[in-house]
Amino acid sequence: MAFVSLPGLIYRASTPAVRVSDRARLGWSRSAWLPRWRQSFSRSSRLEVNGGRRRSAFRNQQPNGGDGLRRVMSSASASSGTAAGAMQSPVSVSVPERRVGDVVHGFRLERDEWLPDVRSHVRLYRHQQLGTELVSVTADDENKTFGVAFRTPPSDSRGVAHILEHSVLCGSRKYPVKEPFVELLKASLNTFLNAMTFPDKTCYPVASTNVADFYNLVDVYMDAVFFPRLTPDVLAQEGHHVELDDVHGEMSFKGVVYNEMKGVYSSPESVLMTRSQQVLFPDTVYGHESGGDPGEIPDLTWEQFQQFHERFYHPSNARLWFYGDDPEDMRLGKASEFLDDYIAMRQRQGKSLTVDVSASRIPLQPRFSAPRAVEFPYDADDKGKYLATVNWMLHGTTTEVDLERMMALLVLDHLLLGTSASPLRKALIDADIGEDVLGPGLETELLQMTYSVGMKGLASAATVDRMEQIVHGTLRSLAEGALTEDLVLSSLNTVEFRLRENNTGAFPKGLALMLRSLSTWLHDDDPTKLLRFERPLQALRQRLQAGEDVFQQLIRRELLDNPHRVRVTLRPDPEMAKRMRAAERARLDALRAKMGEPELQSLVQDTQRLRAKQEAPDPPEALAKIPVLHVADLEPRVKTVPRKVIREHADVQVLWHPLATNGVVYADVGLDWSRLPADLLPFMGIYAEALLEMGTQRQDYVSLQRRIGRYTGGIRPVVYVSQQVDERGRGAVVQRLFLRGKAMVNQTGDLLQIVSEVLNEPRWDNRERLRQLVMEEKAGLEARLVTSGHVVVANRLRAQYRVSDWMSEQMGGISYLRFLRQLLQRIDSDWESVASALARVHQCVVTRQGAVVNFTTDVYDEAVKPHLNEFLSSIPAAAASMDGPADTPVGAATPLHARNEALVLPAQVNYVGKGGNLYDVGYSITGASLLAAKHLGNGYLWENVRVKGGAYGGFCRLDPRTGTFLYLSYRDPNVDKTIEVYDQAPAHLQQLSLSREEVEKAIIGVIGDMDTYQLPDVKGYSSTLRYLTGETDELRQQRREQVLSARMEDFQKLGEALEEIRKRGSVVVLGGGDAIEKSRQRLQYDEVMKFSEL
Repeated sequence: MAFVSLPGLIYRASTPAVRVSDRARLGWSRSAWLPRWRQSFSRSSRLEVNGGRRRSAFRNQQPNGGDGLRRVMSSASASSGTAAGAMQSPVSVSVPERRVGDVVHGFRLERDEWLPDVRSHVRLYRHQQLGTELVSVTADDENKTFGVAFRTPPSDSRGVAHILEHSVLCGSRKYPVKEPFVELLKASLNTFLNAMTFPDKTCYPVASTNVADFYNLVDVYMDAVFFPRLTPDVLAQEGHHVELDDVHGEMSFKGVVYNEMKGVYSSPESVLMTRSQQVLFPDTVYGHESGGDPGEIPDLTWEQFQQFHERFYHPSNARLWFYGDDPEDMRLGKASEFLDDYIAMRQRQGKSLTVDVSASRIPLQPRFSAPRAVEFPYDADDKGKYLATVNWMLHGTTTEVDLERMMALLVLDHLLLGTSASPLRKALIDADIGEDVLGPGLETELLQMTYSVGMKGLASAATVDRMEQIVHGTLRSLAEGALTEDLVLSSLNTVEFRLRENNTGAFPKGLALMLRSLSTWLHDDDPTKLLRFERPLQALRQRLQAGEDVFQQLIRRELLDNPHRVRVTLRPDPEMAKRMRAAERARLDALRAKMGEPELQSLVQDTQRLRAKQEAPDPPEALAKIPVLHVADLEPRVKTVPRKVIREHADVQVLWHPLATNGVVYADVGLDWSRLPADLLPFMGIYAEALLEMGTQRQDYVSLQRRIGRYTGGIRPVVYVSQQVDERGRGAVVQRLFLRGKAMVNQTGDLLQIVSEVLNEPRWDNRERLRQLVMEEKAGLEARLVTSGHVVVANRLRAQYRVSDWMSEQMGGISYLRFLRQLLQRIDSDWESVASALARVHQCVVTRQGAVVNFTTDVYDEAVKPHLNEFLSSIPAAAASMDGPADTPVGAATPLHARNEALVLPAQVNYVGKGGNLYDVGYSITGASLLAAKHLGNGYLWENVRVKGGAYGGFCRLDPRTGTFLYLSYRDPNVDKTIEVYDQAPAHLQQLSLSREEVEKAIIGVIGDMDTYQLPDVKGYSSTLRYLTGETDELRQQRREQVLSARMEDFQKLGEALEEIRKRGSVVVLGGGDAIEKSRQRLQYDEVMKFSEL
């Protein structure tokens, strides 16, 4: 339950002017051992639009070396039940020759070993004076990662850890500007730049592929955490303050974190996960809300805030992490530089160099003697339903549990909940009592591990009882019976594949390893414990082969016979929002009643002073201290990906991207669905899901899912919609349904056979299974309305201007949610027409006509070629003909018109968007336009929507392919004020005057976006999409050159074009009823929709 960045926003692929934290958990598995295994093929990522984006013994193992340097070569992995050992391809990494006990830059080498599990050389150092531990991981990975982490146990729910996470990045000793973080966003090549608050720790990670840029980031972050400029004004801005514009006006609470947490508490799922953790740990720090409860945040005092930093942000309580291919001595030197300064500061202050770090250790929760049940209300409308989880605190701690048991728990978690065919998940869905399964399953990030499972969309308290009975009954049945071989091997293979592949997507591998390491390292245990998986995997396989009932024993001990269990229920309460608003107003009124005229006038002056401070520009001499690269340091040529078009298949475009993939074959099978009639468009999303979730003529969906897990690394559908590159943004629509799969080299044939069977022998006769899929899809969309409201608003706006974006909204936005709700009724009342529609979609989609098949691998001839002809021949040459009159194609039936819309939700925050199309007002988009838009987001919108307006995020988006420009806000307390900020943006750009140095900073930031770090599978897939849309390397180079040569005139030209958006742009707002009602007069909505009435 970490407070981390929004999915899709924290990475280079989509860098906004927002530093956000959320419970989205990085899109990770709940187990720190295995990142991204369940969510990697999550349903929520199906639609893509426009390219969519204590120390324990280390072995003192000394590898061979010579001449002062070691040349380290990895060995192949231990033999296992899969061919995944091929992933352990030799890598070459240089590390300095050292022995345990050597001292370098004040750090003593404590442990040293080559760790083949992660193909890295790992060393643990300890600072001799301060006791700071530093892990140095040398790996053949250009995406270098640094992180500093502190144990930060909260003593209440006032959010001090979270607010401090924000605040230390608001200026420091060396960098006395308002927000060095934002300056880095503007002028860095970073591939990750953020901060994270967990229930027991706070982490500050950065990543970059450029060495100079990387150490610039490290320098700013080290200075921020150890030497921040903390003031009451920083606490007021980032945490909370009372705002009053005039003595007779209305008081209000403001603060970035305050409003962020209002947004978190607007999501029932987030509230449920919070309450589930708290009731399992009522007597420890985990019983508090580290992010801050909005009802308690205003109680945080300056003294508490200041003392928290003094107590916990000490180097003795810090853990430093370096990963990548940068020189180790640079790492130690940089760390030593700041620790030496810290020592000097403490000596000047007459303070002890070390602190008692035992004060930050996490205490153990005493075990319950009997299960418990609790219930909480949550804000809902009159159609709200119950949510509930069953939660266990498991035996032992992450520092006590041996690796074999940990591995068994990990596989058990996947076995129970990992796929739709997993028995516990299936039992809950098949019971037809709720809409979708909830709960993170296994959680190893806390000191004491937990397990959690439940459901959303439960009709009553009685259904909550039924849900719990199903959980216990299913677990009892599994514990008493034999588990089938295909079930066990499917989960075992899936976990093993993903551990070996270590594909973290856009998330830096070094950061994934750091967070995995901190699960034990934070509690003074071996930092490499959870980086090792080879031996526990082998041991688990041997136990299973010997016939031991490993998983049944775990189910009995950890779940069935474990009395430390709590059932948590969230009950819908339509009056809760009203009570919360009344309580907040009563609190403010009571505060006002205690104040006389002088005190009120002083509060008005404080409000004005804080705003003036926020508006005042940083002195140029202070800004000049921020370390940046120079344009001359940038690579002038665009990064390209080798691509070969295989000409021997005339009716199918076969692409090969010859990239090193460590023994994995990545396959993307893209089918052209441009023949789809307009009336079938909304079915496209659920059709894509059903292809892999309804089974085939040969096997039901349970058998199919287990087969996929046993023989491949996974298959997922992606519905892709974009348009061809066109100078006026009106290129032809590009439509493909991709089945994206991966497998080991020797299992390529299995992968393609499964895809062929799915495409040629689908089943559309299982009404109940389709109902389950539609229910899950609907529930997921409803949840994302609050957690990702800015995405909903953006999709709704884009749909007004281009056909491809309209189609996307029909398959993944508010329109799709309407369709799914209606489809649930049709499944019951008119099943035959639903089954017929799915069959018609299939007939239109499955054909070689217009198909593209991409393989990303370095062993095409050996792995792919022997199976390709058979696979392609299995796909029908042409789309099947359909009876009846000719259908209207989607493009011809697309109604595009601009309009103002609002969607009322039970939420305490708003998401405000305004947009239009720049091509349509005569503006020509160039690479320089992207630069001007990025500067607008990272500067003006950040300062006015977030810093001054109190929203959690404010940013803009410019799509150079379609020409659509959007202003967006995230978790915003305002509506009208935010629209005013948007409407003043054109004048800001036209009046803007930047030095050449400032322009160059913006150039560097945009080039960083263009050169975003990608793993091989993403490189191959992205190149395929560029091939389909006509985005050539020449065009990409042209845009790069336009960015590199950008001038102030480009900013002003964008401002002129945005003037038309100010006048004629459309507005979409998603938020609370009161806020939308107050904005009606100004915005004159053409339609106001209510969530319950969609």
